Amino acid sequence: MSYETDPRAPGVSQGTDTSPDVALQERPEAVSSSASGTTAEAPAAGSATPPAQRMPMLGLRRLVFFTLAILTSLQGAYMMFDILRANGLTVLEGAILALFVCMFAWLTMSFWSAIAGFLVVITRRDPLTLKRAAPLSETLDPNRRIALVMPVYNEDTARVIAGLEATCQSLAATGKAEAFDVFLLSDTTDSEIADAERRAAAALSERMPGGLKLYYRRRERNIGRKVGNLAEFCCRWGDAYESMIVLDADSVMGGETLVRLAATMQANPRLGLLQTVPLPARSNTLFGRFLQFAATLYSPMLAAGQSVWQGDTANYWGHNAIIRIEAFVEHCGLPPLPGKAPLGGEILSHDFVEAALLRRAGWEVRLHAGVEDSYEELPGNMVDYAKRDRRWCQGNMQHLRLLFARGLHPINRLHFLLGALAYMASLLWLIMLGLSTVDAVVRAVAKVRFFNEGYQLFPEWPESKVAMIASLLVITVLMLLLPKLLGVIVALAQRRREFGGAVRLTLSALLEVVFSILIAPLMMAFHAWFVVSVLLGRTVSWSSQVRGGRLIPWSVAWRRTGAMTLLGLLWGAVSYYYAPLFFWWLSPVLLGMVASAPLLRYTSSIRAGEWMARHKLVCIPAEVMTPDVLSDLAERETQPMTQRDVAAEQLLPGFERRRSMPIQSLAAPWGLGGAKPPSTESA
Repeated sequence: MSYETDPRAPGVSQGTDTSPDVALQERPEAVSSSASGTTAEAPAAGSATPPAQRMPMLGLRRLVFFTLAILTSLQGAYMMFDILRANGLTVLEGAILALFVCMFAWLTMSFWSAIAGFLVVITRRDPLTLKRAAPLSETLDPNRRIALVMPVYNEDTARVIAGLEATCQSLAATGKAEAFDVFLLSDTTDSEIADAERRAAAALSERMPGGLKLYYRRRERNIGRKVGNLAEFCCRWGDAYESMIVLDADSVMGGETLVRLAATMQANPRLGLLQTVPLPARSNTLFGRFLQFAATLYSPMLAAGQSVWQGDTANYWGHNAIIRIEAFVEHCGLPPLPGKAPLGGEILSHDFVEAALLRRAGWEVRLHAGVEDSYEELPGNMVDYAKRDRRWCQGNMQHLRLLFARGLHPINRLHFLLGALAYMASLLWLIMLGLSTVDAVVRAVAKVRFFNEGYQLFPEWPESKVAMIASLLVITVLMLLLPKLLGVIVALAQRRREFGGAVRLTLSALLEVVFSILIAPLMMAFHAWFVVSVLLGRTVSWSSQVRGGRLIPWSVAWRRTGAMTLLGLLWGAVSYYYAPLFFWWLSPVLLGMVASAPLLRYTSSIRAGEWMARHKLVCIPAEVMTPDVLSDLAERETQPMTQRDVAAEQLLPGFERRRSMPIQSLAAPWGLGGAKPPSTESA
């Protein structure tokens, strides 16, 4: 893995962490693969799989899904072609057609995923087995150890400790905490924050509930970022554990969910990674509340739809997931990409690639789409949210260089493509709208020629396919809004009380649609600029994520959006003067651009967010029926952070085995070395 100049030398911690004999807790026992069941060798080909683990007709599901997506895309492409060719297809219109086909195909994939998700959720079916949905396994073998790991980097120590303790308390309440150890893996570079982390971790280790043990380790050389942090843990202490549950600094998970993830991993020897759907929570700004409402309302259904056709080739989102350590070590060593950043060097969006490498080696990667206690926090305003997206944009665009790497599953290649399109689509939409404006203006100012031949008896009247244009517009709007409507239907049928009742849920969903329409042009402009900046060679720095709410000053709002506002005014004036009909079609985009500064300012308002909360609008189940783990977190945040002075080496786990993590080749069919891949029956 690309976390060290010499990737086979994983010892990159501070000087004190190389003395494993002095430990605050007793050293965890190393477990052999054969004794603990952690062997990376899965059942041989043809061995029986437990019925609950089967994914019937997965190949047929994929065939149906992609057939529907392709046919719908072709229909949309033909309709646009028929509209543009009415009076002769120009080069400009050909470019518009090409961009439209790309965007419509991308939209079609999301649409049919939503339809699939609606069908399985409304009928209460498991998206993998297609049987009646049932909770994950809870039969846990305590001898097959699980590490609960939280990598941190210059984070708010009080929030990190409170969240980790709330998660551990919830885990202890299950009575099955003896199978887990907890690791706080610090890459913090700020010495004051690092000292606070060490003291707070020492205090927390003394009050850990249910026999849990907490270990703290800090690296001084932050090579490889989060990837290197996890790699070093796996290479030095991973042999003591069968699997690890990865948390982010803002992650909070319920104990029952942790137990079910670990038990499901133990029950399925082919499973390499199981990803939950982290739901945003605890936002207090208007922007954050709308985002967490939309994610909570729609994400479980959309994730279920993805799981229907992805099956054992799901994706990894970097946190709130369980990973089989041996499979991770043997197959997820990331090579640096040739060239310099931003498109070369270290792979930033490592999670997509790690999922692809696990699947390439034969391990199953699954998505658990059920609504469980799996939470995260989002930035509270569009500026901080866009900063996070800037990092993801660069990482996802790097994936385009891996599209044709040998040995990858086609679904993983699709993950790479769709991940990049999530950001590139904004630039493509912007270009398409610009070209459409140019085309509309040119047609408006050009003189109509009724006779194009010297001896022509009858004139050639311009043809306008109004009905076809209206049909295509209606189809596009339906494909955008129908998934939202289906999400509301599911919530009204199954979870309306959790959202504050049917009336408030319906009103909140309508407000969210208006909100999403208003901010779409602003986010489109941000993402378009991110893509352009990556193509221009501008890279991004590694910094901690800004969480929580803050009001954006007017000066910042105008500086961030002034150029966009001016562009919107000029664009609107030109289109209204030359092509008034096209102007009204473009007006939702222009409105969002012109109002971008006030939107940036007022959506970051904490007061507005609190007003919505008091009136129970855009509420989420975690607010209406707050789970214990989030209540515990809120209570602990109000208490002073307890600190205890202790030497750093006393917080390290006792067991340590230095090993290497083989760097995987993205050109060879199976990469380098590694354990024998498990057999698989799915398509």
